[in-house]
Amino acid sequence: MKKKIVSIMLAVAMVATMAAGCGSKESSSDGGASEDGKVTLKVFSNLPDRKNGQGLVEQTIIDEYMKENPDVDIKVEALDEEAYKTKFKAYSMEGMPDVVSIWGQPAFLDEVVDAGVLAELNQDDYADYTFVEGSLNGYTYDGKLYGLPRNTDVAVFYYNQKMFEENGWEVPETYDDLLALAGKINDAGVTPVAMDGGDGWPMAVYLSDLLYKVAGDGYADIISNAIETGDFSAPELEEATQLLKDAVDAGLFQNGYDSQDYGTAQNLFTNGQAAMYYMGSWDASMALNEDIPEDIRTNIRVFTMPVVKDGKGTATDIAAWNGGGYAVSANSEVKDEAIKFLNYMYQPDKLSKYGWENGVGMSAQDQTDYMTGEETELQMQIVDLVNNSTSLSGTPINDCGPSAFKTSIESEIQSVSNGTTSIEDFLSTIGASCK
Repeated sequence: MKKKIVSIMLAVAMVATMAAGCGSKESSSDGGASEDGKVTLKVFSNLPDRKNGQGLVEQTIIDEYMKENPDVDIKVEALDEEAYKTKFKAYSMEGMPDVVSIWGQPAFLDEVVDAGVLAELNQDDYADYTFVEGSLNGYTYDGKLYGLPRNTDVAVFYYNQKMFEENGWEVPETYDDLLALAGKINDAGVTPVAMDGGDGWPMAVYLSDLLYKVAGDGYADIISNAIETGDFSAPELEEATQLLKDAVDAGLFQNGYDSQDYGTAQNLFTNGQAAMYYMGSWDASMALNEDIPEDIRTNIRVFTMPVVKDGKGTATDIAAWNGGGYAVSANSEVKDEAIKFLNYMYQPDKLSKYGWENGVGMSAQDQTDYMTGEETELQMQIVDLVNNSTSLSGTPINDCGPSAFKTSIESEIQSVSNGTTSIEDFLSTIGASCK
């Protein structure tokens, strides 16, 4: 039975992204046209796992394009997210590959557009591409379109349903319930929540999630005012930061969370060593990943951040935004072919369809036509979360300001969470990075 994705997810201007992955580099080659007319496109991707999830979807489309266009050879260089961003900066100075992964957020897009790195796209070309309303906003700068979004991302707690049932644990309805549950799970010798604290951005998303539950519809104004003035002393920001610290004090995350990365956190959960795992909806492909033990992958379920005592955000006000996407290099020697390939990727029966079939969460395009009734329960849970939402947060806090702010909050958040830096000093430091 097909389910229509309701308009609530379409109405919010969601202008940030995250996408993540783990693995190693594939291959690389200079793009351009050879004397025999053969065109080589270089694709630079932040999806190094080409056998599962979004990396598999991306590679499938690349292979199909080359089959349909035998005069085109596509070379892929794929790095995990942190390495990707570092090399992206180098490419910005040395010469950008033809098609690149990007993020539709001020912390990323504003600077690369100002630097003239990305090619402008013709917005009229995408009138029939079924992009959900507002999803292109984050990729638009001064009224011009510079990229296309891939995902609609939701921040969730994945949990092992079988483990919960066997131990009599209940999905928490309040944040206090979540912290109390941490004690029970620790007593059972299991890690409550696997957290990628080493990379910084997942914890910043967690902080944003808490802030949305504390502030409700005041969330965006509080963040924008703080970034504009450099003053992060708003009581809602202080409360959300305290709640993050409370999680660590309650033993919610694994030992060493603040230095462990994405792959380590996911492996703790998929190996059954953690009862929960905090991440984005793009990891819903875990339910179809046969490298994960069957009794775990078939029992993965989700819930969103529980409500906070006296908070203005309700259970159906959820942290969600439009996820990572793609753009074309402004200086590509084969720009027309690169745009042709980009447009091919985004045909509704490509990225959107294949993404849904591979269980990688929700697209930034309408996927209704591809729902068969045979989806995993995890997929449909995530759809229901969005369908039943009353509001979506939009951009996580770390992606709302300049790159200096993003660097500051993602590098300082470990210290405030583990208590080595005070909340006052943390908020003062990240505020100073905005001035």
